[in-house]
Amino acid sequence: MNYRNFRGTGIAEIGLGTWQLGSVDWGAVDEAAAFNILRAYTDAGGNFVDTADVYGMGISESVIGKFLNAVDKDIFVATKLGRRQDTPGGWQQHFSYDTMKRHLEDSLKNLNVNSLFLEQLHCIPTEAMREGSVFKQLRKFQEQGLIQHWGASVETVEEALICLDQEGLASLQIIFNIFRQHIAEEFFSKAKEKNVAIIVRVPLASGLLTGKFSVETVFPEQDHRNYNADGSAFNAGETFSGIPFDKGIAFANQIQQHLPDKRMAPWALRWILDHPEVTTVIPGASKVAHVQSNVSASGLPPLSAAIHQQLKAIYDDQIRATIRGHY
Repeated sequence: MNYRNFRGTGIAEIGLGTWQLGSVDWGAVDEAAAFNILRAYTDAGGNFVDTADVYGMGISESVIGKFLNAVDKDIFVATKLGRRQDTPGGWQQHFSYDTMKRHLEDSLKNLNVNSLFLEQLHCIPTEAMREGSVFKQLRKFQEQGLIQHWGASVETVEEALICLDQEGLASLQIIFNIFRQHIAEEFFSKAKEKNVAIIVRVPLASGLLTGKFSVETVFPEQDHRNYNADGSAFNAGETFSGIPFDKGIAFANQIQQHLPDKRMAPWALRWILDHPEVTTVIPGASKVAHVQSNVSASGLPPLSAAIHQQLKAIYDDQIRATIRGHY
């Protein structure tokens, strides 16, 4: 495993996303399986785990907390807040100091830690970012020692640029992959200038960039790749990067022909790592085999300039026009 700098801390360039460990939206992952996934990741040298308070409404965080208590390793956990719907009154009340602190303290309890390594806003409304109070609350929590660093998970380039103007921002998390290439051109250089880490989510486009699906693939009813395939439940970009499933299959098959071998998932992750502004990539895993495949990307050599040019041409000429959702 190779490591990249996050505000003076070396974190694994292949992280672990744990939406799956909440046992919702991807199918059930029991605690024993979750422990095996976490153990396989940390045994491979991984030390950066990303979660959120709404992944199973605390289930993912709690499983990670139990794992942290059971192992003697330095593991840096990032969580997120801002999408719980248990406070009436619209976003103004939802992002009040008292509500944010209550949600943050729930995460501390779930993870069984005294201070969060990284707390992130979880794709909150653009208006709340523009208004700015949320950032003041995060700075206050940092002053109180409840969090060590803070950042934001965003949906759009506009939101990324709003956050980059905030003093103290440590990280931005955004969708970036072979199906969503233009993001790098729009703000990566500014993030690097400001020493803001880039955390890449949905790197495999919900599995489309593994090359394991076909147009006959059917997902369970409660899997977001079923109920949000058209973006009817939340931003379409979070599912298949906003690409219609059938077109995504065709694009993935075309992309695979330009990669060095048939291991599409590791090379798709390698493509992301070839962007030096990226700090870490957080693919999810519902099986140990997924972890093993993902972490292998750290040991691959960079893709050639010719391959990068070929993949960019496919994106510019065919893929970008098919993206749905706001980005």
